Amino acid sequence: MTPTVTQTFAAIGDPIRSTIVDRLASSDATVGELVALFEISFQAVSQHLDVLERAGLLTRRREGRTRRVQLVLEPLEEALTWMESRRDRLEQRYARLDDLLDTLSDSTETPEERP
Repeated sequence: MTPTVTQTFAAIGDPIRSTIVDRLASSDATVGELVALFEISFQAVSQHLDVLERAGLLTRRREGRTRRVQLVLEPLEEALTWMESRRDRLEQRYARLDDLLDTLSDSTETPEERP
C-alpha cells in the first residue's frame, strides 16, 4: 500500500473527517459551514481539516475574511484503485476455489450420481 493510500484511509477513518469529505463531495464550503455540521469547537474542526489537508484530501484558500475548503479527488481515486485491484485479486482467488471445489465434487460422485 502506498503512503498516500495509507494516509487517505487514516484520514477518512474518523467519523468527523469522513463527514467533512462527504460534505465537500457535493461542493466547496467555508470553514464556518463545516463547523456548523458538528457540535464541537471551531478549533476542533480546524484540527480535523489539518489532518485532511496533510493527507492531501483538501485545500484551503482565503477569500476575503473567509476560508474556503475544497476537496481534492486524486488521493480518493488512488485509494479506490487500490481497493479495486484487491477486489479483483480476491474474485480471481474465489473463482479458482470454485473451480477446485467443482473438480473435487465431480471426482467424489459415484457413477450412479453422474448425469
